[in-house]
Amino acid sequence: MKLLASMACFLSFALLANTPLQAQVLHIPLSQQGSAHIKMPMHGDKQTQVIEQFGEPTKRHASVGQPPITRWDYPSFSVYFEHSTVVNSVQIHQPSASTAP
Repeated sequence: MKLLASMACFLSFALLANTPLQAQVLHIPLSQQGSAHIKMPMHGDKQTQVIEQFGEPTKRHASVGQPPITRWDYPSFSVYFEHSTVVNSVQIHQPSASTAP
């Protein structure tokens, strides 16, 4: 029984190995995400440090969940806090200028 299963597996592999494979490459344009050199708060910074360095945010979102996660929005990035400590900073999507084909 094991011999039949092994032979079937081998034959399947042999047939696939002799089958030509084809693939098409898709080019999907990505939007411009902004400058890679934009200065943003670092992981571990405190809310007071963020305010001192970047000023008041344009919007403060209410905390969500446990532990509380808070988001502050600035014109070019958002900052995520756990309690009062930065866990991540993310650039805000900047769409690239559309080009006609």
